[in-house]
Amino acid sequence: MSSSLTPLPPPPPPLSMPTPGHGVITAVTFVLVCLLLLALHYMYRHKGTYHTNEAKGTEFAESADAALQDDPSLQDSGDNSRKEYFI
Repeated sequence: MSSSLTPLPPPPPPLSMPTPGHGVITAVTFVLVCLLLLALHYMYRHKGTYHTNEAKGTEFAESADAALQDDPSLQDSGDNSRKEYFI
């Protein structure tokens, strides 16, 4: 009995998870660098920013009463002879 065997095809390669390509790594690195630059730009632009709500020109007044006497936000229709001092 002569049998001629045909060769079997090679088995398929084992299934494995594809590794991320260089494009994905480059894109993630680019996004991280952009976020770092944005954070540094924000910190540089807002360094030492301090806003006050003080009335303009009060730093040259002789007393606190004189400084605040012309402030329209503190004007009321009450008696100006009584003064209150807050310590």
